[in-house]
Amino acid sequence: MGGHPGEVRAPEHWLTDVERERAARFRFEADRETFVAAHLLVRLCAAAALGDGADPAALTLLQICDVHGPGHGRPYLEQAPELGVSLSHTRGYVCAAAGPGRVGVDAEHVPPGSLDEALAERVLTPRERAEVTGNDELMRRWTRKEALIKRGELSLDRLDRGGDDLDGRHLLEWTAGPDIRVAVVTDLPARRVPIPHLG
Repeated sequence: MGGHPGEVRAPEHWLTDVERERAARFRFEADRETFVAAHLLVRLCAAAALGDGADPAALTLLQICDVHGPGHGRPYLEQAPELGVSLSHTRGYVCAAAGPGRVGVDAEHVPPGSLDEALAERVLTPRERAEVTGNDELMRRWTRKEALIKRGELSLDRLDRGGDDLDGRHLLEWTAGPDIRVAVVTDLPARRVPIPHLG
């Protein structure tokens, strides 16, 4: 699922205290709204994946990181820890994915202009760097890698050594508007579904 933050019409009281605290720290209201929308959207997405009338309001999204504590790290649902969930937000766009096994999603804006050489050097292997000539392809590769990171299969400190090998995984990609690239990596085939409207 993905779209403009304003398309996610769900009540903020679904959020945990940790999520509300993190949302309150944003300096700009647009950033806060995007964060909140992504965290609500992942519940809608998970409820759709769970089926059988699963109530998104009853789903508690948790994140635990050994380094940064609660509210950071790979997300999971308290009520369905076996269901993989992932979320991403970038200026003006939010997306979420849910499904059996590990799931990773990322959305990024494609920078205007010529190839961002500094980013390309940091995130691409030498082979990939030789193949990538523009920012659109750079961000396509980057969103794939970020989705793999969110699945726990790649780390930021190994980006220039680890490619976006998808053997044994499934990839779903799309563009949103003129400059947003989205990648979802899952264990099983995935499909894009619209944001549900509550009602």
